[in-house]
This record gives sequence, structure tokens and C-alpha cells, in this order.
Amino acid sequence: MLTLRLIGAALTTTCALALAQEKAPTVPVQMTITVEARQDHDKNIPILSGADVMVFQGKRRLPVRELIPCPAERTCLELFVLVDDASDVRLGSQLEDLRQFIEAQPAATSVGIGYMRNATVEVSQELTRDHRKAAAALRLPLGYSGVMPSPFLSLSDLIKRWPTSFARRAVLLVTSGTDPMGGELANPFLNCAIEDAQRSGIIVYATYMPTAGHSGHSFWQMYWGQNHLAQIAEETGGESYMLGFEPPISFAPYLAEISGHLAHQYVVTFLIEPGEKAGFQSVRLTTEVPNAEIVAASKVYVPARTQP
Repeated sequence: MLTLRLIGAALTTTCALALAQEKAPTVPVQMTITVEARQDHDKNIPILSGADVMVFQGKRRLPVRELIPCPAERTCLELFVLVDDASDVRLGSQLEDLRQFIEAQPAATSVGIGYMRNATVEVSQELTRDHRKAAAALRLPLGYSGVMPSPFLSLSDLIKRWPTSFARRAVLLVTSGTDPMGGELANPFLNCAIEDAQRSGIIVYATYMPTAGHSGHSFWQMYWGQNHLAQIAEETGGESYMLGFEPPISFAPYLAEISGHLAHQYVVTFLIEPGEKAGFQSVRLTTEVPNAEIVAASKVYVPARTQP
């Protein structure tokens, strides 16, 4: 008899917990994801539907409300190209590749151009759908030691000034990632830039270009710069591109791959339980579609729970 009572109590508790979980308040959040092919990297990229995307928080699966393929009328893109003004002037040989990349963007894509220096961004061209006008705003970097090489502080500055919109947003960083002010392993400016990008749903792509002066041939600084670029790209759902510590022969293959990523994105809306305070929550997005792999930010910013 006692055993039956214990079993009954356990079942009641289990049901109560399950009911409480079902009734837990949730809020919709959005993320932009990129779909890649596991094989034939640039070819035969699978097309996903809403039922194909699974979102997990730990072992718990979160409900997916909507999946919008991009590009679409509701998912136009805002893309900022940020060039480090401390870059080696050899960047000049890559400017034509950057111009062609900008001019080849879809008509609905707005492109802005900025130059990073002294913890801020000098915007040489605001976001515009006139791609020729944006491409014309590119120039050689200043490339002198008076430019403070802190691309992550500059990126945060741009994000904080970026007008709110419903568009997808992405940044292409052209920089060495060198940041003597922020340190190596634990760089607070890098961490802040990652959080700023994740909070705003901005995907960061990074193309390595050496810095002018001593930093451009200091193995220690180059090593950590590349690690930091890889980290910010990985944690925001982007990619980083580098060929050793030398300038790439051509940006064109990298830019072509970035264009491919931008053309195979989706905006996914899913439900998640908010906390007492607004903050970041780790999520994992995956799919069982053959040959498909989802690339996404490691965290999503969730608003605070609304008090009744």
C-alpha cells in the first residue's frame, strides 16, 4: 500500500512539473542562420523548411515558430565593410576585389563603408543601395602608427550607432585583429564586441590583413590577432579568412564565399523562456537534413520576463 502511495506521489509530482514547464512563459527571439553543405562546400547547398530546423537549450528542444528564407522582401540585408586604418598599404591591391564584391550585392542590400581608428569608426559612406557609390568610398588605409589598432572597440562603436531596423545585418572586417590595448588571451574589448554583435544579431566576417609597422611583423601580436578574429566570427555565426601571416594574394575567393553565405541564410524565430533579467542564453541549432549544416551564433539575447 505504501509503495502505491509513493508511486502515486511521484506521478503527481512529475505531472505537476511537466504542467509547470508547459505553462512557463516564453518570448519569441530571432536569429539569422547560415546553411552550408557538409560536402561540396560551395555546391548543392540544401534548402530548409521550418520543420527542418531544431533549436536546443542544453537537452531541451525549443519550439520553432517561423523560418524565413533569405533573401526575401522581409529579410533585406544591411552590410558594413569596415577597414582598419592601421592596415598595411598593400591593401591597395585588394581594393578592386572589394569594389567588385560591393557592386555585385543584390539590389535590396544596403552597403556602408567605414574606417576603424582610435576606438571609433569614420563612416565614409552611410548605408546605401547605390552600390557604385559605396564602392567609390573605398580608399587606401592611413597605415601609420598613430592609428590606435583596436578594431574591437571600433566595431562596438559602430554597432552602438547603427540605427535599429528589421533587416539582417552583417559586418565584413578587414583587419589584422591586433589589439595591444586589450591583451591576448582575455581581451575585454573583444568580449564586449562579441556581445554587442550577438545582442544586435550582427554576423561578423573577418578577412586578415597585416598591420603597418612593428605589429605587422610581430609573431606574438599577429598570432593573437588571428585568434581573436576567428573567435568573433565563430561566436557570431560568421567566418574568418587568412592565409598565414602574409596578405592574401587575392580577396576574391574569400569574398565569393561570403556572398554565398549571405545568399543561403534564414531568419529563424523560436520561443525561449526569459529570465528575471535580460541577458544572453546559449542555444544550439541543428538539422537532420542530409548534407546540411547550420552555422549560427553561440548565444541569443533574451529580454527580461514581463512581470504580471
